[in-house]
Amino acid sequence: MTDSSSLPPGASFRREAGANLKLALPLMAAQIAAVGMGTVDTILAGQLGAQALAAVAVGSNYAVLFFIFFHGVLMACSPIVAQRTGAGRPAADTGVFLRELLPLGLAVAALWWLLLRVTAAPLIGRLGLPPETVRTAVEFLHALSWSAFGFSGWFVLRYTAEGLGQPRPILLAGVVGLVVNGLLAWGLLFGHWGLPALGAPGCGWATSIAALAMAATLALQYRLRPALRPVRLFEGTLIRPAADSAEVLRLGLPIGLILAAEAGLFVMAAMQMSLFGESTVAAYQVAINFAALMFMIPLGIGLAATVRVGQAVGAGLGAAEVRFRGRVGMQLGLINAASNALIMLLLASLIVRLYTADPEIGALAVKFLWLAAAFQFFDAVQVTANGALRGIKDTRLPMLITVVAYWAVGFPVSWWLAFHTPLGPDGVWWGLTVGLAVAAVGLAARFRHKAQSA
Repeated sequence: MTDSSSLPPGASFRREAGANLKLALPLMAAQIAAVGMGTVDTILAGQLGAQALAAVAVGSNYAVLFFIFFHGVLMACSPIVAQRTGAGRPAADTGVFLRELLPLGLAVAALWWLLLRVTAAPLIGRLGLPPETVRTAVEFLHALSWSAFGFSGWFVLRYTAEGLGQPRPILLAGVVGLVVNGLLAWGLLFGHWGLPALGAPGCGWATSIAALAMAATLALQYRLRPALRPVRLFEGTLIRPAADSAEVLRLGLPIGLILAAEAGLFVMAAMQMSLFGESTVAAYQVAINFAALMFMIPLGIGLAATVRVGQAVGAGLGAAEVRFRGRVGMQLGLINAASNALIMLLLASLIVRLYTADPEIGALAVKFLWLAAAFQFFDAVQVTANGALRGIKDTRLPMLITVVAYWAVGFPVSWWLAFHTPLGPDGVWWGLTVGLAVAAVGLAARFRHKAQSA
């Protein structure tokens, strides 16, 4: 419960929860739409058999590390714009900021594309998978690499709109991306509508085209939406990166490392699962894909907490209001975690049947979903605490907390439990839970301390 003695004047849980969820609900839907692209790819690949599902599973889990890191770098746009909005800066200033950030986004995309293409074959080839699975996974990743350009543009546009408190255009772009991806993945995977039957790599091409559609849709909203039109995105020329880009990198690189540390832990979990065979890694992909889909809800709450806390800081509302907004975000995350865990415990068999008809994969995936239910609470706290910390532009120490929690604690525990105890692949899940628990405690404590002086 919230300590009433530390509340700002006029504070109530209902008031702040409503303000958070007004922002968070469209962001949740947008996140679910974006991650739903991967869900659609996984479900469709599963219809081709275990080999295609394993290739998409390995490729997706490898690519997500790059996606998460560069996503995190550009996520810094949100707290910067939120604090400026809270301080009453005019929308035209945001337009200057945005035009300066677009060239940075292009540079980020080029680096992302290059790294994914150069590293895919050497690293995937070392996992001990069958040669055909390796070849398919690499082809999928090469096709997916082109999504870097669409996603980078979408991130810059998205997190600027988010900082302005305008989530609905983001939702529209996410829905467009999901629809485009679903239609193209179906066509390119199986050769429908006169399209070539590319198999699993077709999912990569579908995602790349859908990412461009998302960026174009959101850019168009800056011209059409009355709330975004004052930004004047299309007035004037692109600006050479300068001080604003430097601030984005200063804040964003630690954010990228925070997200990459967590994503890397889950990637390593997939790699560990691959050592137990194709069926095990395929089952892990089913369970973690659904868990990731549900994670979009507390992530949306955390993203809204960034904006709410950032605008409070910018408006100079005081430490009590900043602490209150962050705490409510974490409490909402915990409430959602309870519902997510119940869904995974009670509906696991039904969920798994949406992904695969293979009985061996299905039985393992049901058990993995039950294990994933255990870390929902810790995951909700760490993501909402991180969101609140971003709102006060505190990213460096949270980065250290995250790296220690996941790589000095979570990964060694998961490896030891998986390969040195009878738990086997179940031990990987318990290691993930331990790492998330340490991160949740550390980040919540950091916010409580740091918000005292916000």
